[in-house]
Amino acid sequence: KKNPFFPQTAFPPEQRMVLVACGPFTPSDGVAFEPLSDLLEVVARDRPDVCVLFGPFLDAKHEQVESCQLLGSFSDVFRLCLRTIIKGTRSAGSQLVLVPSLRDVSHDFVYPQPPFSLPDLPKEDRARVLLVPEPCTLDID
Repeated sequence: KKNPFFPQTAFPPEQRMVLVACGPFTPSDGVAFEPLSDLLEVVARDRPDVCVLFGPFLDAKHEQVESCQLLGSFSDVFRLCLRTIIKGTRSAGSQLVLVPSLRDVSHDFVYPQPPFSLPDLPKEDRARVLLVPEPCTLDID
């Protein structure tokens, strides 16, 4: 029985490494993004073909977010997080897919969610960074 949503195609003989990770990318007691740094080290070491990251990137339920104890605005901290991810995956050459979460504090919390807007995305990263809505269908190869 054919699946009407996915065309039946033969996969290329080469394998693809896909790394998938879900946020939040901060410990519960701070917003220093240590787990994110650890993840970026894995990406640099393993060099996956595709890296799919699900939010929240800056969690609305985080204690410092709820009590407004961040050193910058929500959008500034969020942009810094995404810039860190984009820059940290650049040397690995991985295709980067960023999926929002309803708990991302600086993003629309409607469902379905639109993709993130990154108007200042560096030109050299535009071909490898994919901003997708939630939910979405992702076809790799």
